[in-house]
Parts: sequence; C-alpha cells; structure tokens
Amino acid sequence: MYELMQLTAWGMEKPKAYGAFHLTFMIVGLFLCVLFAFLLRRASDRTNKIILFSCGAFLAVCEVYKQLFYTFYIGEGSYQWWIFPFQLCSVPMYLCLIVPFIKSKRVSEWIYTFLASYNLLGGFIALFEPSGLSHEYVTLTLHAFIWHILLVFIGFYIIASGRAGKKISDFVMAFAILLFLSSIAEWINTELRMYDIKMFYISPYHSTPLAVFKSIEAKTNWLVNMVLYIFAMTAGAFVFFLVGLLVNKIKTIKSNKTKHRAIGA
Repeated sequence: MYELMQLTAWGMEKPKAYGAFHLTFMIVGLFLCVLFAFLLRRASDRTNKIILFSCGAFLAVCEVYKQLFYTFYIGEGSYQWWIFPFQLCSVPMYLCLIVPFIKSKRVSEWIYTFLASYNLLGGFIALFEPSGLSHEYVTLTLHAFIWHILLVFIGFYIIASGRAGKKISDFVMAFAILLFLSSIAEWINTELRMYDIKMFYISPYHSTPLAVFKSIEAKTNWLVNMVLYIFAMTAGAFVFFLVGLLVNKIKTIKSNKTKHRAIGA
C-alpha cells in the first residue's frame, strides 16, 4: 500500500494565501458553485437525492484516499489519529449520504438548514483563510480545496432550491444538530485524548489551533473558549440562514407576480 500511495505523492510548495493558486481556485470555484446551484435550483425530489448522495459519495471516496495516504505514506503504516474524519467540515459527507433516505420532511429540512448555514459557513471560512488547506503534496491540497468548494456548492444549492427551513425554529433545530455533533466530537476527544486529536477544535486536552480562539483559550480556559467558539459559529451560520430566507422571499415574490400576470392575461 505504501508503494501505491507513493505513486500519487507528488510534492509541491504550499500555496500561499491569496497567491495565484488560491485566488484562481477560489474565484473559479465560487463561480461554478453559484452557476450549478442556479442551474439545479428546480431539481425534483428524486434528482435532489441523487445530487446530495453523489456529493456524499464523492466526499467519501476522497476521504478514503486521504486516510490511506496519511496512514501508509506519511505514517508509514501507523494511523494518524489527528485526521480522524469528524471535524465540522467532515459532517456533510455523512449527512449527504443519509439525508436522501430520511422519510420525515421536517427532519430533512433541519439537516438541509444545517448544511446551508453551519457547513456553508465552514466552507467559506476555510476558503478565505486557506492555511489549513495548503499541503506539501498536490493530492492533499486538491483534496482540501475541492472538499470545501463542494461544501459551498451544497449550501448554495440547498438555498437556491428552497429546501432549507424557512422558520426560526428550523435554525434552532440546526443548532440542536450542532450541539449533538459537538457532544460526539467531545466524546471522541475524551476517548482518544492520548492522541493529538481536536475534533471540532473543542478538546479539553489539547489546545485549539484556531488563531483567535487559541488566544482566548490561553487567557481563560477550555470551557469559555468552547462556548465562545460555538456562539461565534452560530452567529455566522445565522447570517447565512437569513440570506437563505431572503432568497426564498425574493423567489416567492417573483412567483406571485408571474401568477398574477398569467391570471391577468
């Protein structure tokens, strides 16, 4: 397996933030996200399930490659626990694979709302602060950039297709999903505390690598940092939720005008 991974171990200089690679990938990627979200905005329920499941399957294949590369090439056969796939930006891989099979429309809307707020926020933050996306290997760098571009597409698509929740209560349930996932992340952090593992960056045993929150944690403690981190994420996600509400409001107004014209004709 080491030899197989070695075949794709193409070295590269880490792309600089706002350098040619980063800007090109981000601008072209965001343009394609908007374009395909717009083109797919009228997708049927069946097509919607295919789109989301395909996104989840693609992310899963990419993640398997990443895990194998880190384990057999970088780790030389030793699993690298710090890349265990349960960060906030890993969650869409699981949700996109399961949401097409959820029968409850309300539960689906809560998951869509989560994807179109919290995960859309995560994708944007990573793209605009790309230090965590740049690696010394071509495939790992492409993996990271494509992964977060796809998160943005999923969020845009859900908003454009009007599938996210349209009530504050839907965002409250998305927040509940975040708390549930955070509790799982904290359980993982506790059970695997002997490793340098920081799921959701809220480990009480290892300091967060996030610049602003690292400073907060150093001046206060882990618990204060975690509460502020979750609050900041929720505030940012709520902005995206409001954008989704605005888009749906505009769509409703346009739809009503079209109906009135048709009746008048």
